[in-house]
Amino acid sequence: MEPFVLDASVTLAWCFDDEANAYTEELLNWCAAGTEVHVAPVWALEVTNILIQAQRRGRVTKDRVERFITEILRFSIRVESLTTEQTLQRVRHLAETHRLTSYDAAYLAVALDRGLPLATQDADLKAAAIAAGVQLVDPFEKKS
Repeated sequence: MEPFVLDASVTLAWCFDDEANAYTEELLNWCAAGTEVHVAPVWALEVTNILIQAQRRGRVTKDRVERFITEILRFSIRVESLTTEQTLQRVRHLAETHRLTSYDAAYLAVALDRGLPLATQDADLKAAAIAAGVQLVDPFEKKS
């Protein structure tokens, strides 16, 4: 299993049963097996914010959040840096070009910069990745 860029939409599906599916579960298995994943600098903040909001709304318990965080901290996660210039220029350009949020454009920038495939459940980010020539992770693709 080759390294890939992971976004928050896949990560959070591992915490919320109603968002999990065969795709996210297979990627969870890859991560648990030690596959290296690369994330945008915004990833931890994005994941944390959604977990806090979900806990406040009663969607998830504090105990579940703690177990989830303990689990993902065991994974081989490499936080990629983006300079202020890269963010204000490149990420902004990708967001404008592909009509993405700056957060999603940051994941796309990391995939482009590192030449890695992208794992996401976000339809707009998938479309942008394809348009930008970034391969999407398909854990069920037959290797020949």
